[in-house]
Amino acid sequence: MRTFMAKAQDIKRKWYIIDAADKTLGRLATEAATILRGKHKPIFTPHVNTGDHVIIINAEKVRLTGNKLQQKEYIRHSRYPGGLKRMNYGTLLKTRPELAVEKAIKGMLPHNRLGDDMFRKLKVYKGPQHPHQAQQPEVWELKG
Repeated sequence: MRTFMAKAQDIKRKWYIIDAADKTLGRLATEAATILRGKHKPIFTPHVNTGDHVIIINAEKVRLTGNKLQQKEYIRHSRYPGGLKRMNYGTLLKTRPELAVEKAIKGMLPHNRLGDDMFRKLKVYKGPQHPHQAQQPEVWELKG
């Protein structure tokens, strides 16, 4: 028996919507990364983008467990001397909750061109509204 390798014409993409309200950030990110990679499909092939589109709503209502709101930090650098910026996740979730969710999911995707292609299929919105009704997204319930 030969190993199945997915080709571009074999892939049928769907749109899924995940409500992040009162969900733990890490568990939400793993489910979204699984859908973006296509690991939930029987035609999954590691070197082919077989994943589906994911819409995440209510990003501002995502939870972090323990003391992560105060202790976990979002760090960026301007590439100039003294340009290190630090922000704890409590502040980040108040100001830019979409970035916190995107950063968690991007870290779980491959760190190459394939991962960049998968990440483009992710749409994150702060509130419950999104402009993707025409794609008829299906609701994805998180396990656990």
